[in-house]
Amino acid sequence: MTAAGLADLAPAEPFCPHYGPCGGCQLQHVTDEAARQWKTRRLADALAGRGVPLPSEGIGYVLAEGEGRRRLTLHARLDRDRPIVGYMSAGSHAIVPIAACPVAVPPLRQAPDLVTALAAAAGRFRRIDAQLTASATGIDCDLAGIDPSPAIRGRLAEIAESLDLARLTAAGEPLALRRQPVVVIGRASVPLPPRSFLQATARGEAELADFALGALAGSKRVVDLFCGVGAFALRLAETTPVSAFDVDAPSIAALKSAAAHAQGLKPVQAAARDLFRHPLTSRELQAFDAALFDPPRQGAEAQARELASARLRRILAISCDARTFARDTRILHDAGWTMASVAIVDQFRWTTHLEIAALFRRTGDQSTSTPLDRR
Repeated sequence: MTAAGLADLAPAEPFCPHYGPCGGCQLQHVTDEAARQWKTRRLADALAGRGVPLPSEGIGYVLAEGEGRRRLTLHARLDRDRPIVGYMSAGSHAIVPIAACPVAVPPLRQAPDLVTALAAAAGRFRRIDAQLTASATGIDCDLAGIDPSPAIRGRLAEIAESLDLARLTAAGEPLALRRQPVVVIGRASVPLPPRSFLQATARGEAELADFALGALAGSKRVVDLFCGVGAFALRLAETTPVSAFDVDAPSIAALKSAAAHAQGLKPVQAAARDLFRHPLTSRELQAFDAALFDPPRQGAEAQARELASARLRRILAISCDARTFARDTRILHDAGWTMASVAIVDQFRWTTHLEIAALFRRTGDQSTSTPLDRR
C-alpha cells in the first residue's frame, strides 16, 4: 500500500493549522483506526513481498504517542534579515513557518519561538537546523549551520541563558552548559551526549522496552546491537547481564556512565563498534543466548546474516523501516528462524512512519510468543 491510498481512508479533522503545507505530519486527516489499518497493511505488504509469513495472531498494534514527540528538528532561514522557523514542506526544502507544534511534548510546543530567538542572534546564515530534545533537566538544543566565530558563539550563549536551556551546542561543540541533559531509563540516569538518538516518544520507548523484556525474559546473557545510549540494555540489565555495541562512542560512554552509577543492575559491558562494517560474528555471538538489534533506517543486513547463523535461542528485532525490516527478516527466515510475534508500536501516529518490534525463534520452538496489541 502506498501513500496514494491515504485519500480513501476514513476522514478526520486535522487539529494543526499548519497541516497540509507542513511536511511534518501526513495523517492528521484520518482516524486512529484508519491509520492503524493503513500501517498494518503496509507492514504486511512489505513482508509478503519478501515471502515472509506472519505469525498466527497477525500484526499487533499499540498507539504510543503518549504526551508527544520529545525530539524535534526545526529549520530556520533568513527572509529580509528576519529568521523564518518551521518544518520542511512536503516534498521540498522550503520551510513552512509555524508558531507552535501541537504533536510535541509540552516543553517543546513553543520551540519555534526558541529557535527564532537563537537564529536572530546567529548573524548571517543560509539555513540553521536545530535539533531539540526535552530531557529531565531541560531542553537540549544543537544548532547546525551557524557562524562559529567567537562573537556569534558568545551571543548565542547569552540567549541560552535567557531561555533557560539546559545545554546549547553548535554541531556538537559546546556553547553553553547550564545543566547536564539527562534521560531516565529504568533505574539509570543517562547523561545525554549532544545530538544523541532517542526514540521519538517516551511512551514509544517504554512500549518497545516492555516488548523486549517480555520476549527475552529468562535469557542468561543478552547482546544489544545498535544500542545507542541504552534504552534497552539498561532495562534488560535489571535481570540479566548485557553486552552492548554501537558505532557512536559518546553514546557508549554515556551508557557506561549510567550503568556504573545505577543501583541493582547486572553487569553491563559496552563497546564502540561499527556494526555495518564489522558486525559481531556468529562465533562471537556464541557467548549469548539472546540478541536484540535496533538499527537505523538502512537496516542491518550484514549483522542479520551473522545473527541468522548464530546459536541463539531468541532474537528481538526493532526497526523504523518496513522495507529493510522485511529484507533482514527474510535473511533470518531463510536460516530457519520463525517470526513468533510482531507489532507496530506507533509513536509516529501522525506520520506514515512505522516502528516495528518482532520476536524470532528457531523453527519448531513451540514456546509462547509475546503478542502486543493495544489499540
